Amino acid sequence: MAAPPTPVPTGRADARRNREIVLRTAMRLFAEQGLEVSLGTIAQHAGVGAGTVYRHFPTKGILIEAVLAEHLADLVAAADRWAARAAPGDALFGFLLEVIEDSAGRQPFCDALTADRGWPRAVLAAASQRLHRALERLLDDARQAGAIRADLRAEDLTALTFGGAALRSVHRDPARGSRLMRMLLDGLRPHPVTEPDSFRDGSAVPRHESTVPTYCEECGTRLHVRPTGRPPRYCGPTCRQRAHRRRPTPRQAPENARGGQESSSS
Repeated sequence: MAAPPTPVPTGRADARRNREIVLRTAMRLFAEQGLEVSLGTIAQHAGVGAGTVYRHFPTKGILIEAVLAEHLADLVAAADRWAARAAPGDALFGFLLEVIEDSAGRQPFCDALTADRGWPRAVLAAASQRLHRALERLLDDARQAGAIRADLRAEDLTALTFGGAALRSVHRDPARGSRLMRMLLDGLRPHPVTEPDSFRDGSAVPRHESTVPTYCEECGTRLHVRPTGRPPRYCGPTCRQRAHRRRPTPRQAPENARGGQESSSS
């Protein structure tokens, strides 16, 4: 007769559970109030004693590092989910957008990851390497599928997510902030022309070109601006008609009235 399985000691399970509670509570409070929250406040919100917090995290620096490592682990899990459920290009862009949206509400984490605060870095370095490998896999798959520019590196995408999160967090309109992020990510797609664009002196550009919108006012698709002719506002007739249908129709525009008088006089 087989021996019964050895039970897991209750104390060990309680310790793991308490550590997880403290870690998740610290993650929430740091995101809401910044990294200056005290360990006593974290213990109070977690419903444990201060000794429990210090037993698992002897210093606040160690706790902050553990929180940041946990945040990066969540991003690795998100990268794996996108890789499993979407095409390579959609997986990469979907993951980047999710990271930007999620990190916009956790700006203290972004600030801490880009600053040298002098805490131990062994745990955080290992978590960063795992995230880098996950991002590299998404990038390689998207590059092989021709869904992203071939000259991009994982470091570029990491910098973009930090900058995008900061920009997203300060935008007053969340919906327009998300739309702006999609425009930003669209710039990572392969360029449709064979020769790269270059910045030009604004004094040599026709006047209307300096104020022409870069993207379609209706769907956000990037517009191709010609040096001559009327500046485009929409990417095509479909978006133009959709925008015109939403415009309020006046009872009788002055231009139409004048046009009618001219037609009758002629």
